[in-house]
Amino acid sequence: MGFKTRLSKKGPELSKVIAGVMNWGQWGAKLDQQAMSTLIEACVDHEITSFDHADIYGGYTTEAEFGEALSSSSIKRDQVQLITKCGICYPCEARPEFAIKSYNTTKRYIMDCADRSLRNLQTKYIDVLLIHRPSPLMNISEIAEAFSALKAAGKVNYFGVSNFSTTQLQMLQSHFPLVTHQIEASILHLDPFLNGTFDQCQKNHFRPMIWSPLGGGKLFGESIDFEFVNRRSRLMEVANRYDWSIDEMAYLFLLHHPARLFPVTGSSKIDRILIAKQAYEKEITNDQWFEIWTASTGKRVP
Repeated sequence: MGFKTRLSKKGPELSKVIAGVMNWGQWGAKLDQQAMSTLIEACVDHEITSFDHADIYGGYTTEAEFGEALSSSSIKRDQVQLITKCGICYPCEARPEFAIKSYNTTKRYIMDCADRSLRNLQTKYIDVLLIHRPSPLMNISEIAEAFSALKAAGKVNYFGVSNFSTTQLQMLQSHFPLVTHQIEASILHLDPFLNGTFDQCQKNHFRPMIWSPLGGGKLFGESIDFEFVNRRSRLMEVANRYDWSIDEMAYLFLLHHPARLFPVTGSSKIDRILIAKQAYEKEITNDQWFEIWTASTGKRVP
């Protein structure tokens, strides 16, 4: 199995670190085709074979750029797992028909998005398709119908959600079997540890994917927020005590949780992506985990 593990009991095998591509294209590093191909190859060489997309990334351009880069690389389709998301309507140059940012989770829209992602990624199937964000107008039966149709057509193998509440996920799970929930969590964003999200993942026997595992870069940037600067200073004190880098500590904190989280990296640099993999080579104690928690919250647990 190597550096892969199963996403759920009946789900796919993914690499234990997922390379998030949001910042590879127009919304970040603006990698050209050769640079993106090289980065894909480097990830796979280091056993990071799962790649996280969304149709909106790069203003609806990054999927296609990645598809071209993968096609021109030395990597074969069966060596990688492609994850993508749909459901957000994002007004931009590529989609002038969207007058306002909104959500669309109708059957027709989901199926059209999946077909477009298949073309962009130059693949016959998507490994995992997620609804990017829940819509207040969601018709759960319609989403389940779309998933069933895409599954039957062999276009998508597995399905999940992103940024859902526990009740929204439970409602969809009752209509169609899901394999994951992609959510934000980090040493700066602790809500999923307390609001039942990780509890629900354990109950359903699937592993959550974690976006912004490093707090969206906030751990490293300048800030004039006095309260945040103090919070980061407390976290740095813990990291220095154990000779960890701050990003290493952030990954160790997440990986210690029994829900067995999959971090989705946000970098376009292979050395930064590999920090997440290297975190699997270490373990922390429960006491150390609570030291990090206490430093983040600024107070002892009750």
